[in-house]
Amino acid sequence: MNDTSERPGNPGPVTVVRRDEQPYVGILRSVPPGGFAEVAHQVPVVIGWAVDQGLEFAGPPFFRYVGIDMAAESEVEVGVPVAATPGPSAPPSPEGDVRHGVLPSGHYATVLHLGSPAGLLDATRRLLAWAAGEGLEWDMNVVDGVERWGCRMESYRTDPRVEPDTAKWETELAFRLADLNQPGVHGGRLRP
Repeated sequence: MNDTSERPGNPGPVTVVRRDEQPYVGILRSVPPGGFAEVAHQVPVVIGWAVDQGLEFAGPPFFRYVGIDMAAESEVEVGVPVAATPGPSAPPSPEGDVRHGVLPSGHYATVLHLGSPAGLLDATRRLLAWAAGEGLEWDMNVVDGVERWGCRMESYRTDPRVEPDTAKWETELAFRLADLNQPGVHGGRLRP
């Protein structure tokens, strides 16, 4: 098997994994096409807030695409998984922006992209095409022309402060599938 995950710009093999619920803290923003820098600038805010609360990180920072409308504004959340969300006695978040949530459990199609974020659109297209070829359905509905995703994420596994070479950055795409145990959902290969 030729593992393309070792070559920059090429996504590796797709795997389907079962994930448990995952607490996180994040900031949700509505952004126009090309406005994702606004979301990226929130990463230090979320991480700083979580550190100030003494929260333990449980994974790398992520972008979660809640609603996608390429013709208008998309809802994108920047977040970080934590071991547990703050309790009710936690101080308020800065300007009310940071919120607590839980990423849903379920089966996720995942692929690792090695290289610049500029290649993520192609990696996304390949992941979407893979699922279509397998006869799998996403946990996604289209409402008034907007794709509403149950959970569609990009996890940024490389800290750019430690590794400035974008050719070496690792980004995991993880898109939640429709419940594979539901009648009418066919295909796919599951890996424990």
